[in-house]
Amino acid sequence: MPAPDVAAINAALANVNDPEIRKPITELKMVESVRVGDDGKVGVTILLTVASCPMKGELSRSVTDAVAAVEGVTDVEIQLGVMTDAQRTELRQHLRGDAPANEIPFAQPGSRTRVYAVASGKGGVGKSSVTVNLAVALAQRGLSVGVLDADIYGFSVPRMLGTTGKPTQVEQMILPPISHGVKVISIGMFTPGNTAVVWRGPMLHRALQQFLADVFWGDLDVLLMDLPPGTGDIAISVAQLVPSAELLVVTTPQLAAREVAERAGSIALQTHQQIVGVVENMSWLELPDGSRMELFGSGGGQAVADSLSITTGTRVPLLGQVPIDQDVRVGGDDGTPVVLSNPASAAAQALNAVADQLAKRQTSLVGRPLGLAPAR
Repeated sequence: MPAPDVAAINAALANVNDPEIRKPITELKMVESVRVGDDGKVGVTILLTVASCPMKGELSRSVTDAVAAVEGVTDVEIQLGVMTDAQRTELRQHLRGDAPANEIPFAQPGSRTRVYAVASGKGGVGKSSVTVNLAVALAQRGLSVGVLDADIYGFSVPRMLGTTGKPTQVEQMILPPISHGVKVISIGMFTPGNTAVVWRGPMLHRALQQFLADVFWGDLDVLLMDLPPGTGDIAISVAQLVPSAELLVVTTPQLAAREVAERAGSIALQTHQQIVGVVENMSWLELPDGSRMELFGSGGGQAVADSLSITTGTRVPLLGQVPIDQDVRVGGDDGTPVVLSNPASAAAQALNAVADQLAKRQTSLVGRPLGLAPAR
């Protein structure tokens, strides 16, 4: 059997993506050397971004599988090295280009990322559950999706997405963990155990700014931001840092939740944001006989949508009603959202229907350069 072709091996390596950056390892200059023996044994040295890279096992398996599939290869040996400081700096420049270190990509005129800030007037309405399920549902539709857990005090997204890994830092750039095909960042990834975060407004603003600017999100189609309840510092900071972010308001049918949800949505008048729509959660409980028990009343979601339509002078639709389902709670505790664990359930179908509407939504061209020049 002839010795494996080096060009064929390099071509195979070009099809291997770094599991964190999601780009070919050859493009990222992570392949230091390829050695081919007469007996068909191939040795590959891969440079990790950092020695403690949490995905090095997955990367090694992907490289081994790719090289082993090349004709003539009888065995593959992987050696792992670590990039030098100069190589990491070059990698960061390759990924970020000439953009300033503190530049927020989603706030730039040319950004094609749809940013949805998921808001609620009060806690306990299932805002985080809606956020993670919509994120996974959108990722299942082939979109590149990120979730930013902006609820600094009450972070819960890592558990709900089953994220146990820590972010990797390359120079001043943070590589977010990926779970169920979704990139995710949360302050909970930086705090030991269940430690409480006790910060005032300026610290909250700085943390949000870092999550938006320092995290390498890549070319996202959709970024979902799980906001804390109410109209406090984070909601104001989001409007300042990402003016193009649209509000997605979550409420329950009950009167108390409905009133505060309207207040949360009406902040759009002061921040000049658009409201993409309203999601009514915990709409009813389906009983074994097929009937519905409306534990929290009815009509709250539509009432919020109608009120916000009048207040803002624009059409604010009710995007969906999500029934009470124990699988939603179980999935949140287990880290497998219900759209994955039980897609046939009524709650999953309702959430998927909302995701369909968000996936089809066209990005606004307001404020974006079109690259047009007047004809002579």
